[in-house]
Amino acid sequence: MKNDTGRRPDLSVVIAGVEFKNPVMTGSGTFGSGMEYAEFVDLNRLGAVVTKGVSNVPWPGNPTPRVAEVYGGMLNAIGLQNPGVDVFIERDLAFLEDYDTKVIVNVCGKSIRDYLDVVEKLADLKRVDMLEINVSCPNVKEGAIAFGVNADSLFEITQKIKRVAAQPVIMKLTPNVTSISEMAKAAEAGGADAISLINTLTGMKIDVERQSFVLANKTGGLSGPAIHPVAVRMVYEAAHAVGIPVIGMGGIASWEDAVEMMLAGATAVAVGAMNFADPRITEKVIDGMEDYLVRHGIDSIRSIIGAVK
Repeated sequence: MKNDTGRRPDLSVVIAGVEFKNPVMTGSGTFGSGMEYAEFVDLNRLGAVVTKGVSNVPWPGNPTPRVAEVYGGMLNAIGLQNPGVDVFIERDLAFLEDYDTKVIVNVCGKSIRDYLDVVEKLADLKRVDMLEINVSCPNVKEGAIAFGVNADSLFEITQKIKRVAAQPVIMKLTPNVTSISEMAKAAEAGGADAISLINTLTGMKIDVERQSFVLANKTGGLSGPAIHPVAVRMVYEAAHAVGIPVIGMGGIASWEDAVEMMLAGATAVAVGAMNFADPRITEKVIDGMEDYLVRHGIDSIRSIIGAVK
C-alpha cells in the first residue's frame, strides 16, 4: 500500500548498525530456526529470524508434559531443548543462507563459559547478524535466569560476552524482577548493544480433578496475550531508562499490539506464542503496520518509536 506521495512507507529500522527491512522479528523458541515455518511464511519478508536457543552442547530439555494451554496464552517448560551449536551451524544456519533476512542467534547456557563457547564459535560466521543472549529463561534451574535477576551478575556476563563477540549483542531480560529499569541499566553498563524484553512470566497450572501439576516441571513460562499489558509497561520503563535500542515482545497477537510496543519505545518487535495459533501472523503484522502508517500519513515507522511519552 502506498501513501499520498505514491511511495510505500519506509518500514526499515536500525539496531546497532544493523539495518532491518522492517521491525518484525520472531520470538526465540516459537519459530524453530525458520525451517519449520518456511512453508507457511515467506521468510524473506521478515525483519529477522530469531533462532531457538543454542547451547554449546546438546540439551535434552525438561521431562514431559512440558506445555499447557491457559487463559489468554500458554505455559511452557521446554527447558531450552536443542541439538547444540555444531548441529545448529551445519543444519539450521546453512538453511538460512538461502534467505534474504537478518539472522539473530539466541544463545543459552548454564555458566558463563557455556555462553562464551557458543559466542566464540559463531564469531566467524557472516550469516549471523546479531546475538541474543538468553539470561531470562525461567525453566532452566542452573544459570540462565540466575544471571538475569541479579544486576551485578547481568553486568558481568554482558561484559564478558561483549569482549569475545564479533556481532552486536542483545541481552534478553526477564520480567521476573523487582525493577526492569535497574536490569536494563546493568545490561547497558556491561556493554550491550540492545536489550529485548520481556521473556515469559513464571506461572503454574494444577489439574483439579487429578489434583496434580499439569507440567512435570511444576512451573512454566507464561506467554501469549495475557502478558501483553505487562510487557508494554516494562518496555516503556526500559526504553526510558537506557539509551540503547529496545526490542519489545510479550503477547503480541496483532499489528495493533506491535504498534503499541513501538509507541512505548521499542525499535523493533518480536512475535512469539501467536506463531503457534497462526503460523502466518508475522506477515499479517507487517501488513497491518504498513497500512497503519499509510492511514496516518506517516512516511517512516521510525517516527513512531517512543512517540507516547
